[in-house]
Amino acid sequence: MQLYCQKDSTSVKEIKSKESLFTQEGLYKPLAPAKAAFYSAILPGMGQVYNKKYWKAPLVWAALAAPTYFYLDNNSQYKRFRIAYKLRKTGLQDEFTDDLGNVSVSLETLEKAQEQLMENRDLSLMWGVILYVLQIIEASVNAHLLQFNTDDNLSFRPSFINNPVVFNAPKVGFTIKYTF
Repeated sequence: MQLYCQKDSTSVKEIKSKESLFTQEGLYKPLAPAKAAFYSAILPGMGQVYNKKYWKAPLVWAALAAPTYFYLDNNSQYKRFRIAYKLRKTGLQDEFTDDLGNVSVSLETLEKAQEQLMENRDLSLMWGVILYVLQIIEASVNAHLLQFNTDDNLSFRPSFINNPVVFNAPKVGFTIKYTF
């Protein structure tokens, strides 16, 4: 099995001048990951646009739109059942009681619905925050990885080596060789 690796593209050359000593940067831009993370934190998806990965921005927007939708929907339903519960407890007519006093949803069901909707709302908020943080991390990591030169010689070629001593069933193994 043979593996090829890439050359380090972040080497920094020191150039001496008569007046001062300064360094010349290669392809490495140390502030690029911070900018990408900052842009993603301000407006989700902008870090991906900054990294010129335009196709990722709609995915980020859709990923953040789903928990936002579910949060808003569960919150409105929670408020609806909460108002009905409060009206029922005070003896007033709610939306689940008709004019004759027939109840279509019991008091216990109103309580359980509130608990479930509150849990769903909180889970939607949690997933929204997680996805928001993940898109910031993704933009930063992508900006880091864009700075490295990936050569065509970076490859993975499996090879099969037969054991001449043992002639029974073939054995499978895994070996990694690397050199510096």
